[in-house]
Amino acid sequence: MIRFIAKRLGSGLVVLLVVSALTFFLLYMSSGSIARNILGDQATAEQVAMKEHELGLDQPLLTRYFAWVADALSGNLGASWFSSEPVANSLATRIPVTMTMVLAAMILIAICAALIGVIAAVKRGWVDRVVQVGAIVGDSVPGFVIGVILVTILAIQLGLFPATSTISPDSGADAWVYSMSLPVIALLINGVTGGAQQIRSAVIKQLERDYVRTLRSRGIGEREILFKHVLRSAAPAGLTVLSLQLIGMLGGVVIIEQIFALPGMGPLAVAATGQSDLPVVMGVVMYTVVVVIVVNLLVDILNGWLNPKVRVS
Repeated sequence: MIRFIAKRLGSGLVVLLVVSALTFFLLYMSSGSIARNILGDQATAEQVAMKEHELGLDQPLLTRYFAWVADALSGNLGASWFSSEPVANSLATRIPVTMTMVLAAMILIAICAALIGVIAAVKRGWVDRVVQVGAIVGDSVPGFVIGVILVTILAIQLGLFPATSTISPDSGADAWVYSMSLPVIALLINGVTGGAQQIRSAVIKQLERDYVRTLRSRGIGEREILFKHVLRSAAPAGLTVLSLQLIGMLGGVVIIEQIFALPGMGPLAVAATGQSDLPVVMGVVMYTVVVVIVVNLLVDILNGWLNPKVRVS
């Protein structure tokens, strides 16, 4: 198992290195005159040259990349070109907001999707049909549309929740709960039906396997077969789907955070991209890649624990 984890971790580090290099070169090669964009059209050639020297833009691109990697390994992701705030500090204040929302939504999605999927697979009938229809509707309706509907009804019309975030650095738990409730509900509604559909399919596939018929022929009860054997075999497929949903959610929360005015990674990414604040953009990209690598690593470890064949392959 240790060798299996080491291989997955090594693959993740290679992915991180490749993505960082591609992102760095693409950003800097496609940004035109960065110093001119920062100073404006009225800046003189001398001012532009001084700004390029200040930012290190007069160095070869490859030299700049290796310098960035060396700094990043020591925890220094540079500073914003516009606010001069260290990128690491900007991320540190915003990552908790985004990850709290995403993790809360994923925990609820996992619980609800597992319950609904198993019930639909075992009971079939109208529950199964509702799950399948809900999966189609859930996949076709974007999360931000659900967010707007929730704000309109629950926040503006009924006043049950704040329409925009009230989170600040010194906010208490109640402010976090009220501010996170609607975004989490929006993500939950958008993701639970699709997850339930995939878990349903995985459970049905296992229920049709020969080993289930063998267990039944031995007089083992349905509940024991379901919880001890079927769910363990179906779990890898469910974990894979949920991990893909979490990764996709990291991109979707950009709009959700804009709708609810949450001070998370979404507004930071949008503002940095609009200003061509490349150090901040690089920081956001690296944060996202690290989260994706960690999620995939955890899923691989869980799948390897549940299914030894995965470790061998």
